[in-house]
Amino acid sequence: MEAVGNTTHREPWNKGKIVGQKVPFKPKDIWALRVRLQMEGRIRELALLNLGIDSKLRGCDLVSLKVRDVCHGDQVATRAIVMQHKTKRPVQFEITAASRDALQSWIKYAGLKPDNFLFPSRLHDSPHLGTRQYARILGHWVDELGLDRAEYGTHSMRRTKATLIYRRTKNLRAVQLLLGHSKLESTVRYLGIEVDDALEISEQTEI
Repeated sequence: MEAVGNTTHREPWNKGKIVGQKVPFKPKDIWALRVRLQMEGRIRELALLNLGIDSKLRGCDLVSLKVRDVCHGDQVATRAIVMQHKTKRPVQFEITAASRDALQSWIKYAGLKPDNFLFPSRLHDSPHLGTRQYARILGHWVDELGLDRAEYGTHSMRRTKATLIYRRTKNLRAVQLLLGHSKLESTVRYLGIEVDDALEISEQTEI
């Protein structure tokens, strides 16, 4: 009889999950979450939320930021430039006043130094917050807002401000630069512009 090899079956990571493009958060949801985090004194999460929205960075880039990436001396900068892991291209973003305040509070509370990771991991085998940890935190936020986890993910954070900027300005080139996309076509697909514009036209058409 032939020996049976190791045939351990692994479930696909996406089994039973919706893996299409994740929707951006609505401004009212972001404000509601900010208020909750502020009232409950969840300093790290508030800094993570605000910077995630402002930076429009992919999760892997956001969690690996160091204090020096967003600070000039002891003060949080109004703008930052980060080299993206995926594209190896620099991307620039503004850090709003609310985000600067949240980051300043977190850095002081955690006693972080310029060479420290901005969001250190609480796990011993990781120097900074991992992308899975980030996804779990975001999942809890989605639950607290009463939204459907299947519709939201870490890319919802990346898409939120980019989508809002496009809807307000219709400046696709500006959004491309903010997201750090090398091709305009990537930005078009990422924002789902054709679908959004069609729905907007449909809503304005009376029968």
